[in-house]
This record gives sequence, C-alpha cells and structure tokens, in this order.
Amino acid sequence: MSRLVVVSNRVPVPEKGGIAPAGGLAVALKAALEERGGIWMGWSGNSSGAQEPEKLKEIQQGSITYALTDLTDTDVEEYYHGFANRVLWPICHYRLDLAEYGRKEMAGYFRVNRFFAHRLAPLIKPDDVIWVHDYHLIPLAAELRQMGLKNKIGFFLHIPWPPADVLFTMPVHEEIMRGLSHYDLVGFQTDHDLENFAGCLRREGIGDELGDGRFSSHGRTFKGGAYSIGIETAAFAEFARKSATHSMVRKARESIKGRSLIIGVDRLDYSKGLTQRIDAFEHFILTNPAQQGRVTYLQITPKSRSEVPEYEAMQRTVAEQAGRVNGALGSVDWVPIRYINRSVGRPILAGLYRLGKAGLVTPLRDGMNLVAKEYVAAQDPEDPGALVLSRFAGAARQLKGALLVNPYDIEGTANALARALSMPLEERQERWKLMMDQLLEFDVSRWCRDFLKDLAP
Repeated sequence: MSRLVVVSNRVPVPEKGGIAPAGGLAVALKAALEERGGIWMGWSGNSSGAQEPEKLKEIQQGSITYALTDLTDTDVEEYYHGFANRVLWPICHYRLDLAEYGRKEMAGYFRVNRFFAHRLAPLIKPDDVIWVHDYHLIPLAAELRQMGLKNKIGFFLHIPWPPADVLFTMPVHEEIMRGLSHYDLVGFQTDHDLENFAGCLRREGIGDELGDGRFSSHGRTFKGGAYSIGIETAAFAEFARKSATHSMVRKARESIKGRSLIIGVDRLDYSKGLTQRIDAFEHFILTNPAQQGRVTYLQITPKSRSEVPEYEAMQRTVAEQAGRVNGALGSVDWVPIRYINRSVGRPILAGLYRLGKAGLVTPLRDGMNLVAKEYVAAQDPEDPGALVLSRFAGAARQLKGALLVNPYDIEGTANALARALSMPLEERQERWKLMMDQLLEFDVSRWCRDFLKDLAP
C-alpha cells in the first residue's frame, strides 16, 4: 500500500503522550496515516517575523511524520488573512459584498503555495499518494507538477463551490480553475457543488465533462466527485451518552429544569446566519407567548479570525443583538438567550447537544456543517430532539429527517422552531432514526476510504 501524504493549512499535532486533538476529521486522517504510514504537512500557525522561516520542524509519532513550517508576517497577512480569508472564503460562501480583492494578496497566496511545494517535494517518494485539503492550497498541485512530480494528487474542498456567476467575479478565477485541473481527483461536499464546478468549466469554455465523473481542462484529464464528510458517529454517540454524568452537563441540566433547551453551536462567522437566527428566536417567543419563561436558547459561538475587521465587528453585533433580546423579553428569573463567546470542551458539548430539545443549525451557506451531524448523533434514541436545519447547508442533502428552513425567512424559521418543540415523540424518533442510520453508514472513516479508493484504486 502506498504511503499517504496529507497537506493542510493547519496540522493537528498530537500533544505530549500521543493524544491527538479531538475532531472527526483529525481522527479519520490520523487513522489512514497510521494504516499506510506517511506525512502530515502544513503551517505551524507560527510566524518567523520578517526572517525567512527555518527548516521544517518534523515530529515523529509512530508511523506518522508531522512536518510543520512557519510563515513570515507578510506571508500570513497576504496568503492567510488576505486572499484565502478575504477573497476565496467570502466568494465561496456567496458573499461578494465582503470580498476584498488585491493583487498583492493574490500574489502572496500563489507565492506561499509555491513555498509549501518546495518544502514538501523533498519529502515525497515516487509512489506516495498526496491528499491536499481546502481552499488555502488550491494551487499546490500545479506547483508540484511544475517541479516534475507525477504522483497521484487529490484535493478536497471543505467549503461550498459557487456557481459560475459568483466565481467569475473573482479576477483570478481562471487561475484557480487551472490549479484544480492539476489534481487527479477533486472532491466536493455535495452533488450541487460538483454541478457548480462543471458549470464553471463549461461557461468559461475551459473544460468538458467526459462522463463517469471525468473532466478535461487545460490539457489534463481528471476526476471529480461528491464525498460528503461525516463524523465519528458511533464514538460520538457513546461520548454523548457518557457525558450525561459530567459535572458541567449536570449543572446545565439543573439550570434549565422545567424549560426546553434550544441549542446552536457555531464558529463566529458571517456565513453562519447568527443574526437571522436570533431574530427568528425572538419572533418565535413573540408569536408564542406561552413559551415565555419555558424555553432557553443556548448559543455557543467561539471567536474566529479576530484579526479580520469583519469578524471583530460581527462579534460586537451578535453580542449586542443577544443583549437587546434579553433586555426586551427577559425577566428576573428568565434569561431567554444564553450567549457563550468561547470554546466549550468536546465532552461538555456532547452532553449539551443531548439536552437540546431542538438543534438550531441555520447557516446562510455551509459546505457540510458537522454540528448538525453531531447534534443528531448525540441524541437519546428513546427521547431524541428535533433538528432545524438550513437548506443551504451541505448536510441538508443527507439529513432528510431534519426540518429544513430558509434562514433568510425569519418567520418560517420561527415556525419550524415551534414545530420542533411540539413534535410528538413518535415522529421525533422516526426522523432521528432516518438521520442516524445515514450517519452510521456514511461516517468520517467511510468518507476517507471512499476518497482514497477513487484517488488511487
């Protein structure tokens, strides 16, 4: 079996004692790397300031080598904060109004990908299989091909792929499309993303769909496919069951006694629809006065990319909005919205999901959304909660038992919340089982196996 080389912007390096950071993706990729032996390479998260970064730092853990590189301040600003997060991220999430294109940042993005390629290439053996992850590293295969590497190289995009009219607003869209053509397999979260990609090739006249998931573009033939990423379903379900005894989960259960819990968990990001969600909750309370004092909405939202001004402004906006609703609707013994602006440990989170009578997952646009899947997996099979899910999350393509909503429709989302909280037990159980069966079959290990099988059969 060929050795596996994983490349991602950030690398979840095990802590001392070999304990890997939590998270389904890290677990699945680590398992694949352990099975085949290999390398996980990426940015260390550290800056070397104005100095050229020192050589790769390599950490050996069993059969896996973690290879980390620092970046200069300029690299971090132009490649990461600049083009990746202020051009590619907003455009892929259909937010043209937030895309700030600059030639300097674009040049930095391609320069850092070339830098990654030059650091990675000496580590590669002729029969290695290379798997590149996410929007930060789209040009990496082209740089490796330029250096003469003929290895099988796959790419997986964890965020949405937009339709042609959205993508083409980016001045360097053709260079991005050309970069993807240098992979042997390009993976997307959903069939809709794959259709959008095929449409971009056709509309620009730079490629053809050959059938059987094959494409030709820029003189190369490659495969494209939809691979919906999952979670470690069975393990997470067990995790949630055991978390019921955790002291923090017990305190949370006591604090909401006699009230239904609605739970939302999101990174602080404009793609998550947080302001619309709070509006929908407020509308739900105002139109269902009997629920006043009988329901609590817990929104857990860790800070994200605080260095980017849009995120700093959003942090203030969401906090002010939650405060306004609490001030307008709350009482001495009832705070309608509990807003937590920091990370919560995975064991506690699993237990909180299980307490939720409704999971409120309403992004404006999302590649997949694993919170929706974690919420379902965490439920008590005997008395599961109901999931209210945005139709614009990739997870909506799989989770047919969810109540699908348009997050821009405040009244519709409020109505779905009311339905979730009043749903009969039998219907909740049927909907939960439909989703849980899907999650058990298509877990994160299956996602990993399916992609690698198609990349290098």
